[in-house]
Amino acid sequence: MANPPITRHVAGTVCTVVVLVRSDRILLAANRDERVDRRWDPPAAWWADRPGVIGGRDRTAGGTWMGINRHGVAAAVLNRPGTLGPAAGKRSRGELPLMALDHPTAAAAAEAMTGLDAGEWRGFNMVLADAAGAWFIRGLGQGHPAAEALQFGVSMITAHDPNDRTSPRTARHLARFAAAEPSGTADWQPWREILADRRGEPAEQINIVPQDGFGTVCSSFVVLRPGETPIWLFAAEPPHAVEFRPVTIR
Repeated sequence: MANPPITRHVAGTVCTVVVLVRSDRILLAANRDERVDRRWDPPAAWWADRPGVIGGRDRTAGGTWMGINRHGVAAAVLNRPGTLGPAAGKRSRGELPLMALDHPTAAAAAEAMTGLDAGEWRGFNMVLADAAGAWFIRGLGQGHPAAEALQFGVSMITAHDPNDRTSPRTARHLARFAAAEPSGTADWQPWREILADRRGEPAEQINIVPQDGFGTVCSSFVVLRPGETPIWLFAAEPPHAVEFRPVTIR
């Protein structure tokens, strides 16, 4: 039986996800941007009706911006342009990763997402991944969401489509991520330095300096390898401010 919707409020969303797709690994790096006074909990097993799901929990809406399940599927949700914040009658985008994490593979989750009525939510982007591959999901607030497999190499997703250089953030940082490709946790420091970068105009910043109460609030790095338990490193503050620490995945 499908799990019921969580709430009608809108949970905070990840605002940048960088994905590296290789035959032997999938890497995700993500900064979450949100109101700095919106309360949330770090990744843990918060949902009793979803055993094996680990994610950060938005205390306002009850959903998540990013999570991983016991099968090694990772899911993250982002806004589309012009869709920040709640809208009357719309469901929480924070429930979408939880719905995706009901499935045993990223491919199955992507297929399930395309069967949804996108009109129930404001516009959204999603990234789904496991050790076998990664998917981009686009929900435009009407019809059904569309899914596309992310190709080998580095993809950068913001509120725009993957690698869309009309996004100032993507235009500034995509080539930097591609030039600093890590193989795993041991050599990912260059990506961390990019995630922590606060330089540039506000629209270009990947680590947003708080303005009008909104900014980058936490950061993640995920490693997915065939036959291995996922690795999730999490920074519970902006990535320039604290160390990344392992999340317990069970």
